[in-house]
Amino acid sequence: MTHVEDELRSQPECWIRAAGQAGAHRAALPAPGERVAIVGCGTSYFMAQSAAALREGAGQGETDAFAASEFPYGRAYDRVVALTRSGTTTEVLELLGRLRGRTRSVAVTADPHTPVMRSADDVIVLDHADERSVVQTRFATTALTLLRAHLGLHTDAVVADGRTALADPLPEGLVDCAQFTFLGRGWTVGLANEAGLKMREASLSWTEAYPAMEYRHGPISVSTRGTATWMLGEAPEGLAEQVRETGAAWVAGGLDPLAELVRAQRLAVAVAAARGLDPDRPRHLTRSVVLGPAGH
Repeated sequence: MTHVEDELRSQPECWIRAAGQAGAHRAALPAPGERVAIVGCGTSYFMAQSAAALREGAGQGETDAFAASEFPYGRAYDRVVALTRSGTTTEVLELLGRLRGRTRSVAVTADPHTPVMRSADDVIVLDHADERSVVQTRFATTALTLLRAHLGLHTDAVVADGRTALADPLPEGLVDCAQFTFLGRGWTVGLANEAGLKMREASLSWTEAYPAMEYRHGPISVSTRGTATWMLGEAPEGLAEQVRETGAAWVAGGLDPLAELVRAQRLAVAVAAARGLDPDRPRHLTRSVVLGPAGH
């Protein structure tokens, strides 16, 4: 079993622990009414998108999500939440350094022995969700679970669905598809983006991700026999029929969207195996992106 397979299978237990930690970190996490930005890089950026949509949708206050390198320093925020598995990502550390003394920051990380511990005003360590794999799975979903639980949006049903996602077989024929499109709505747009990233990283697949309604405005043209379109969350009315008419496989998101992301992670590993690829060694990637002088 690869590292990524082992780590993705541990997610339901990681979610239980993170949900139990949320109360202990209430003071560090955004309070109702605060104007908040959530930032990250790669997978963490997509989790930031989902968390921001969840918080604003819950009526907790204006919440934006940014790639750390694209943070708008001219905007005023009450608090910035930085998601960083490694605690060493260059763009995140630079951002936290520039915010020091200006805007309160909290970092959510997996490693308590990294520079981010000294860079943020508050730090939440999810070391039980740390990973050896380059391809991120359980830290991302565990960090999102922490934020979901903080909003009162995590339930035991999410964990049960996560276990179902690990136990049930993937839809027949999906591994052999030539192209994959992931769709989301609201907070699940970030999850769709992350599902697409997992497919690209682990299996070098041609993969796209869109808000579900935007998919009809052009991207549906790539769907045909031998491709798959996967919905994370509830689909817009009529979309499933429209996709099936193209000849593409339609995958309905019947589980909690976070559990659907686990299914997509499993698909990425399965496609990698079918193509003779090692998902623990994705092409051109390292576990953490640390830029040298040329990257600043």
